[in-house]
Parts: sequence; C-alpha cells; structure tokens
Amino acid sequence: MSQDSPRGGLQGEPRHRATAPTPTPAPAPATVPKRPGRDRYLDLLRTIALGRVVVYHIFGWAWLTILFPSMGVMFALAGSLMARSLSRPALEVIRGRVRRLLPPMWAFSAVVLPLIFYFGWKPVKEEGIWWFVKLAWYVVPVGAPPFPWSSGDNAGLLEETWAVQAAGPLWYIRAYLWFVIASPLLLWAFRRAPWATLLAPLGLTAIVGSGLFTIPGETGNAITDFACFGSCWVLGFAHQEGMFEKVPRYLIVSCSSLIMAFGLWWASGHLGEDGWDLNDIPLAQATWSFGFCVILLVYSPSWRELPGKLARFDRLVTLANNRAVTIYLWHNMLIMATIPVIDLLWDIPYVDEHLGGYVESVYEYLMLLVVWPLIGLMIVSVGWLEDVAAKRPPRMWPNGAAGKKRRRARAQ
Repeated sequence: MSQDSPRGGLQGEPRHRATAPTPTPAPAPATVPKRPGRDRYLDLLRTIALGRVVVYHIFGWAWLTILFPSMGVMFALAGSLMARSLSRPALEVIRGRVRRLLPPMWAFSAVVLPLIFYFGWKPVKEEGIWWFVKLAWYVVPVGAPPFPWSSGDNAGLLEETWAVQAAGPLWYIRAYLWFVIASPLLLWAFRRAPWATLLAPLGLTAIVGSGLFTIPGETGNAITDFACFGSCWVLGFAHQEGMFEKVPRYLIVSCSSLIMAFGLWWASGHLGEDGWDLNDIPLAQATWSFGFCVILLVYSPSWRELPGKLARFDRLVTLANNRAVTIYLWHNMLIMATIPVIDLLWDIPYVDEHLGGYVESVYEYLMLLVVWPLIGLMIVSVGWLEDVAAKRPPRMWPNGAAGKKRRRARAQ
C-alpha cells in the first residue's frame, strides 16, 4: 500500500544578507518507496484464515466464527490485492483473476461430478432440462452448482450428505468471481464516494439478511453473500488506497468496536440451531467481520519478511498462499476422507479391544491430524494447476525454499 510522502524542500531565504555565509541546508530526505512484492502480514492473515476454516469444518465450534471471521478476512485481503492490480487495464485484470480460478475449479469438478453420478444422481429426471444450464456452473461458477442433498450410503465410504459438504466451499468461489467482475465499478464508486461505497453493503445486509425483505432460492443466497461480505471487499480498497491514514486511529478503532458490539447484540437475539455461529446470522456476520477486518488492516505493519519468531513459519505461510485455492476447494472432501483412514484403526485387534472408546473420544482431533497430510498430497497432485493458470512453471511444493537458495547462491 502506497503512502503519501511528507513534503520537503529548501527553507526560505533570510530577509537580510548575513555577514557570514550561511550554509545551504540539506534537502529533506526523499521517502523511500516500499519495495514491490508480497505483504507478509497479509499472507499471514490468509494462512490463519485457511487454517481456521479447516478447524471449523472439523469441530464445528461456533465460537470460531467470532474469534476469527475467516471469510470476511479472506474477502478483505482479496479486495486489497484486486485494488492494487487495477492500476492495470480492468479487463486484463479480470481475465487474469478468472483464469487463475478456473483450472483448479475444473480439477475439483472433474472428481466431484463423476462421483455424484456414480452414486445415482438423476438430475434431468428431477430438475428437467434447466439442469444442463446449471451444470455449466461447475465449469464457470457464476451460479450455484447443483448437487443432490442425499448421495452415497451411511454404511459406505461416503455418507449420504457428502455431496452437500463437498459443494459447501463453492459459494465462496461464486462470490469471489462476482466481486472480481464488479471490482472496476466498485473501485470507481469508492474513489468518488468512499464512505457510501464502504458502508452500502452493510445497509443492504440489514435489508436482505434481517428478514425485512426476503429473496427466495439461490438468488437470495447469492445476494445475501454479496451484501454480507461486500463491505469487507471494499475495505480492501480502503486499505490499498490509504483511506484510514487520513482518520485518527482511535476514532477508527472506536467506531469499529461499536459496529462489532452491534453485531454481537444482533446475534444474541437471533441465535439459530448452532447458537453463536455467525454463519447463520448474516447481519451479525457482516458487522462483526467488517469491524474485525478494519482493526486488522488499520494496524497493518506491511511486513516484507515475517519478524522474530514468526519467521519459523515462513515456508508454511508461503505454501498456503501459493496454494490457497487448492486448499480451500478440497479441504471438505479431504476432511471426509479422514474418516475411512482413521477407521482402519479398528482393524488392529488391540485398538478394537482396548482403545476403541479412547479413539472415539478423540476422533475429531485425529481427523485434524490426518487431514493435513491429505491436504499435502492434494497440493502435490493438483496444486500445480494454480501455477499453470497463472502462467508460471508448475511447482510441486512452492514453499519458497528453492527461491531462497537461489538468492543465497547469487549473494555469495
């Protein structure tokens, strides 16, 4: 994020000539421009967001949506990067963003769709010819891809709701795509009416997400998602454009805290089956995520390298950011894949006879342990598609280690 440099120059000349020569004052040092490259603070936030999503989908702890609203953070970071990219022609930027998204999406669809059909999905019979149009959303996710609500077998490797869980992450892909397409217009509006553009999605969420006005079906879900996280996306614009540098920090934090307090107050009166899970309460999700992201970004230190003890996580952060789409798309499928893997423990006689109860009590924690190697295998298997989509040479494990070795070799 660029910052305005302080004005500097030569001091004014004295009114009367001095008897001794006056030394010429040195010019004020020019502001050193920030080095181009990744902002490691933002990369760290994205890594935490991805990790939190995986943990949430294993344990289902509602309080995680309050502790760290991952989806709002991910949209805010994506909005900041989009605003930075829009210094180039808008059509070129949109084409590049869509190109990076689609090949990983196609790989996911190439696995999920055959499995759904294998387990007996007959969409033409159930939904008619309109299904063929919706099927295209597995290729270009401008809408919600269709899937059966019941598929598989509880006694088999995949339980009946596996398709619902596998398709769960696709709402984010759809929302991200529409935000990318709308970004040139949103950025144009933001530069002319920043506060109105920033807060308008919260107002829209108050209408469509509070029950005042209901839009049925997937259209309503899409509009609700767009409104719920729209302010977070535009917040990324504000971060990139340096908007908050013009407002006292204490005022920003105070207002954000009030917005977050409102979100919790609203949630307290609209608790669903999962209690304080903000994913089920759009207005609470929108306001809490917005205020939370404001505080994260207003204190953004803009690291070029991870400082101190955080440096030990540098390779993990680099890998997660280079494979963010792969991790997000596949993590639910891989969480389900941990179940048959862990169930192999019961084939061991000693475990079955003596440790079965203990294994049951820590089952979710075992899932958390097993899912990361599976994610690693998926990164190696299909993650390279993200490089192909970005027109880079394919890499199996892009954690930055090879680049650091090359830089050390050149330095020596």
